[in-house]
Amino acid sequence: MADRPSDEPRPGSGEEPSIPDDVWDKFLKESEEGIGSAPKEPSARARMVTERLRQQDARGERPESWRVGAAARPERRRRRVWPVLGVLLAAAVAVVAVKPSVIPGDPFGTKDDKGTSASGASPLPPETAAPTAPPTRPDPEVPTLARPFAGSPAERWADGAAGIVLPKATPVGTLSKAQVEQALQQTRTLLVDANLNAATLRGERPTTALGVIEPKQTDLLTQLNTSLGKPDEKHDPLSMFSRFDPAEIKLVGDVVKTRGRITFKAGEQASVAVHADYTFVYPVVRAGGSKEVTRTIVRRILDIQVSDPTRYRVTPGKITIRRYDRDIGNSACDVYDGYLHPEFSSDAPTGAAPTGPTTDPYDRSKGIDDQGRGCGTVSRV
Repeated sequence: MADRPSDEPRPGSGEEPSIPDDVWDKFLKESEEGIGSAPKEPSARARMVTERLRQQDARGERPESWRVGAAARPERRRRRVWPVLGVLLAAAVAVVAVKPSVIPGDPFGTKDDKGTSASGASPLPPETAAPTAPPTRPDPEVPTLARPFAGSPAERWADGAAGIVLPKATPVGTLSKAQVEQALQQTRTLLVDANLNAATLRGERPTTALGVIEPKQTDLLTQLNTSLGKPDEKHDPLSMFSRFDPAEIKLVGDVVKTRGRITFKAGEQASVAVHADYTFVYPVVRAGGSKEVTRTIVRRILDIQVSDPTRYRVTPGKITIRRYDRDIGNSACDVYDGYLHPEFSSDAPTGAAPTGPTTDPYDRSKGIDDQGRGCGTVSRV
């Protein structure tokens, strides 16, 4: 279901669509100095080992039990403006069980000779422009612990930070290529720590993300620090950070799917303006051993500005946040404890009936502002 704010944002709540122009102009005037992964092909050795094993198998030289075992392996939505040898052998087996892709050559048959996964989904190339339509709907498969992204467009998306690809930096105005590159890297750092860092996702303080923000943005930092310490309706850390209560929710595996893009251009007042638009898909289960998998989808938009430190009193290496928007799919509405609360298919309906529109959380062809307001529903998770 979709939980969205009222049409009138509350001042100071972190729900304004951007920093007001008059406040921004005042900030700049007061600070003036007076100067005005694609899949890898198996190695030659991996191919040789695979071929030797195949020939041994054809001669019947491996135990029958090995062959048999190998063959057997194969809503809510809400938006706010403003994710000893025996021991070593046991550990290796555990790693392979969780992530079989660590073995060269894909011995369990999860990919074909073209790099396509067992689901038939090949990885998408990076997003370089806004899509013109929502992603097509895959076969209606139910997500499982083995395939938590089954039935989702995100199954073809990049894994975690690998999906946050930076454009090639170039000089902008009075800012050098190195300064622009630093602005892009700091934006990426913020996105990764706020939405992908395992500690942040289990509710710990996102120290790295907070550390890249311009320290002179005292109002924003006060707002974020209050929301992390004492969350409520007016101070919601979900406005910037993805967090789950570890006593309630557990992530499935260590992969969060990511898709989006970063662009930059010349900004006002001798600056570079960086725009980031990313969607993060979190597969989760209830804590305590549940096997029912669902997903929460969070889309975030950031507008970052870095001004020339020789012309404005800004902190070199830090980024100024001019706007931060969010759109959350499949999290309980009107809960302000600082955590995302995914709903599962087996959950009984609770709370008031949704009043907002039905939207597709995977649709990146529309802006967040085009999705409507209020607590509505999601068409898929």
